[in-house]
Amino acid sequence: MALRRLSTLAIILTTYNRPDALRLILLALADQTELPNEVILADDGSTYETHDLITQLKNQLPFPIKHSWQADKGFRAAKIRNSAALKSESDYFIFLDGDCIPFPDFIAKHKQLMETGWFVSGHRILLNKKFTQKVLNYSLPINHAKTLQFLGHYFARRTNRLFPLMRLNLKKYRKKQAKRWQGAKSCNLGIWKKDFFSVNGFDENFIGWGYEDSDLIIRLIRSGILRKSGKYAIPVMHLWHAHNDRLQEAINYKRLVETKKNTGTRATIGIDALV
Repeated sequence: MALRRLSTLAIILTTYNRPDALRLILLALADQTELPNEVILADDGSTYETHDLITQLKNQLPFPIKHSWQADKGFRAAKIRNSAALKSESDYFIFLDGDCIPFPDFIAKHKQLMETGWFVSGHRILLNKKFTQKVLNYSLPINHAKTLQFLGHYFARRTNRLFPLMRLNLKKYRKKQAKRWQGAKSCNLGIWKKDFFSVNGFDENFIGWGYEDSDLIIRLIRSGILRKSGKYAIPVMHLWHAHNDRLQEAINYKRLVETKKNTGTRATIGIDALV
């Protein structure tokens, strides 16, 4: 049975030295048809510019905002997300990346899909480099763009997809790939707090880019928390950025292979290491 209005909801928003994008995302969250109970910034070592932006916007936003910051020691998304989760007072988390702009119905649609025993995997539409820069430079309200405008963006190859913009009732099919971990990403992921904590959160052994989200999803499914598709319901618009440093990718992939081989459900270094 879906649990909706009785539950409190937090957006856990990962960010790193991109205040222009963060500003647009916070304003898009303030423009939701259903507001979050809190927004927690999982800040992986940003400089003073991000802090100044938070100070500037804090009293203008219609929800409380918390800032979880850690020193810049390389890509440590797993650790900062765990730290942010510990600051939350809500029952349900939506993990969102600081380069992903949500549409106005983003939270409302997530609430419609939330269900005990399931996590919700959303999807994204990629914007190209030139269009991303235009959106940032002019603060374009792309989250309010009309269908015809998106058609124009798609055919001009400013975006990579069109169909995710559709809103379809796929109730019979959302659980068809309940045990598929591939393709689920933490840039748009809904999960109950109790389920996230039950597997000890993200594994902080994953340092540098890559696979910390796949590791989490595998452990959730193994523990009995299954995947529900958010396809054609909760897209986000992913702003272009240069690739992160991927020097650790091979090492992280080996860790993921080990996760797939073993039978464990809890992160080796996770939430409990921060308590």
